[in-house]
Amino acid sequence: MSQNKIKYYTVWQGRQPGIYHTWQDCFEQVQGFANARYKSFGSQQEAEEALKNGFDQYIQFTAKTAPGMKKLPEKPNKAAGTGQPLIPSISVDAACSGNPGKLEYQGVDTQTRQCLFYQGPFAGGTNNLGEFLAIVHALAYLKKHNSPLPVYSDSATARLWVKQKKVKTTLARTPKTEPLFQLIDRALDWLQNNTYTTPILTWETEKWGENPADFGRKR
Repeated sequence: MSQNKIKYYTVWQGRQPGIYHTWQDCFEQVQGFANARYKSFGSQQEAEEALKNGFDQYIQFTAKTAPGMKKLPEKPNKAAGTGQPLIPSISVDAACSGNPGKLEYQGVDTQTRQCLFYQGPFAGGTNNLGEFLAIVHALAYLKKHNSPLPVYSDSATARLWVKQKKVKTTLARTPKTEPLFQLIDRALDWLQNNTYTTPILTWETEKWGENPADFGRKR
């Protein structure tokens, strides 16, 4: 039986910046803290170097060296009033041309807007299904990379489906939509057979502007 890897959490900006050895200790420093900045590492040396160099230098380095990531156009952050999105984090969104129609979804780094994953297009999909799949994809992605980052979604329906581990859709399962339903089946299977501590948070569009993962196709 394989042993769980020890992780070290760097908190650049939180209630008490430093290195933490458990997710719970890290979470206590960043939960509800505006513009919190934190990241997990596989060794204490990496965590200490990241803390010493500072968040800005770390994020610039990863943006240049992370494999398989494509840069998305920069958009201004329209955050206003109290509260800011947690940074670093992942934001997810879906786009559907018609309802049902051609569906695609993606997850991006909330701050840099670099694409972390993308799926589609799928024929005959709906936006709610895409939002649901995007959240589950993000959960699996973060678990695979041993990352404690939170996930932002602006879909209350998708967040509820993830919580209930159930998709309530009237979309018919046909040869045309079969590839999409196979992906939904895999997502539901993942939720049933995995645990996670990832916070799934609401992207507050009214305060912060469009979701960073938005495809920019609104009319």
